Amino acid sequence: MSLYSIRMRASRARSGGASGERPEHISGAERIAAGEAVADLAAELARRALGHAKGQPDNIHVSIEALDEETLLRIPALPARAVSCADAATGLRLAAALLRETGVPRPGAVIDLLLNAPPLRGAMLVDADTLERLEPDRERGVRATRMDMAGGAALPPAPDGKQHYREAAVLAAKVCAAPHIIAELCISDDPDYVTGYVAAPGLGYVRIQRLKEAGSPRGGRVFLYRGPREAVADTVAFLERHPVLVENVPPPPPFAPESAPAPASLAFVEEELAEARAAGLFRSIEVFESAPGPRVRHKGRDLLLLASGDYLGLAADSRVMAAAAEALTAYGAGTGGSRLTTGTLPLHARLEAELAAFAGSEAALVFSSGYAANVGLLSALCGKGDVIFSDSLNHASIIDGCRLSGARVVVYPHKDMAALDRLARAHQGRRRAVVSDAVFSMDGDVADLPGLTEVAARHGLITVLDEAHALGVIGRTGRGICEHFGLSGPAIFTGSLSKALGADGGYVRGPARLMEWLRHKGRSFVFSTALSAAPVGAALAALRILRDEPARVARLQENAALFRARLREHGVDAPGETAIVPLMAGDERVAVAAAHALREAGILISAIRYPTVARGAARLRAALRADHQKDDLVLSASEAAKALSRARTEIPPPVPEPRCRC
Repeated sequence: MSLYSIRMRASRARSGGASGERPEHISGAERIAAGEAVADLAAELARRALGHAKGQPDNIHVSIEALDEETLLRIPALPARAVSCADAATGLRLAAALLRETGVPRPGAVIDLLLNAPPLRGAMLVDADTLERLEPDRERGVRATRMDMAGGAALPPAPDGKQHYREAAVLAAKVCAAPHIIAELCISDDPDYVTGYVAAPGLGYVRIQRLKEAGSPRGGRVFLYRGPREAVADTVAFLERHPVLVENVPPPPPFAPESAPAPASLAFVEEELAEARAAGLFRSIEVFESAPGPRVRHKGRDLLLLASGDYLGLAADSRVMAAAAEALTAYGAGTGGSRLTTGTLPLHARLEAELAAFAGSEAALVFSSGYAANVGLLSALCGKGDVIFSDSLNHASIIDGCRLSGARVVVYPHKDMAALDRLARAHQGRRRAVVSDAVFSMDGDVADLPGLTEVAARHGLITVLDEAHALGVIGRTGRGICEHFGLSGPAIFTGSLSKALGADGGYVRGPARLMEWLRHKGRSFVFSTALSAAPVGAALAALRILRDEPARVARLQENAALFRARLREHGVDAPGETAIVPLMAGDERVAVAAAHALREAGILISAIRYPTVARGAARLRAALRADHQKDDLVLSASEAAKALSRARTEIPPPVPEPRCRC
């Protein structure tokens, strides 16, 4: 079956234009079809040219070209979503935030460039960092052509007979498949069509409801390029000449219904969300389509997952899932009450007893989450007139628990025991405590337990360690920081059932009398509905597997050591000594660009930015698993090193951004 590219271009002479001046572009469209459909499609495109909102053309050019099917490339459509906005100014701010998310350093300047450029038949090809125009012919621009949607009849026709979404989704997919293109911005030049989009390989295709006011003929496209100048010709050749069919184009994602204007008392919400978008710090929830494992399904792709706290691979273990199902069948989907009323089940008591015995405590108390455990314990343990000494890199749940306690909070430099000793001498109180992560969640390093224990004993400090990322991860058999150092350690620990144990919930463990006291004083325990049966049954089964199969812990530790060693061979600093491996980027744009590049290579490692870490301390945070294959880790280390190196080379130092005239 022979395939043909059918392209339509409509134009008219400019009113009062000089002789030889290029005509005004009115409309353009194209399709790829088999021979028997060519004539009808050519006529359809010609009719479309005659009905364009920009007016009547005086020249309609329809070209039909046979394609070499051996060179035809089939590519998947980009994942599509839609964002609502009340006006064009808001839409342009959203576009700027999306461009920043893709690693474009000056998105406002990119938008200004598009809005102030004269009309082009094609798109501007612009260096993402310097904003230099790269297209060979600046009056014509670069035209992405020879493309269509595979199975074109799958999308319903648009009400006006036009195919804005279909054509934009196809073009965006081809542009994002071109070498060295990192993003595209499109504002339609159709006066009747105000919707535009931002597209990028790691972002997908994001429709923005309003990017201009109705009736405005202004618009255009910008293809953002990051790569060597000698490769520009290859990018242009792909865009203009390589035939592409885009598969599995999704239906147009709907815009959320317009919400009522926020009351004046909530105006700050819109302002702060807009600020977050403008700063590139707006967070989106990502949806995963499979259980956590060494590989995960995300946006229709199978990715190697190096970003999960399911360190021992127990969340999808058949024994753990069977225990959850059995508990669900026996006790129902919810408990219906707090632990102190009707919510406690036999499973709660068994889990608490076995957890305490495994970790070497007298007793344990299960909370609804690790966050609730820290907040409940710390706010009960200390109050007004007391002092809490907290490590500067402690988890947010510890920070919040300290604040809610009402005690004076003294932050000491990370793992600096000499500073802690000085501060403990200087700050007296009715009751004093020191709290620290056992394994720090962003850096993957281990608390100085010997030093901490010595300082706490010298000053009579109550000591609390959060072992969320230590249980099942460090120590020869996964019993945590005390086993890691071969010490007895402090009396009080908090932790999570949602990391190495692959379930949900949190806990506090320590002296039995303290647990009894906490049942009365821990507000997040007293006033929360009890954790339901399924996660408790799952955690109990996972804990027994951890107890009986310490080889899982050994495999996890071997994988972490291998990954760090290979990173260092590639010149990447890999600090820490646990399953968390930070790959420091510094610049937020470098971290985001490297994470996008890795995702394109089929590897999912999270980019961590402010406010999770300090400004200028952005990183890729890899999280290793016991069930990762060594070959995958060797490949991931190599790809991560390349992605970081490329991002550092291609992204220049930050430049103050001019105010966006949106």
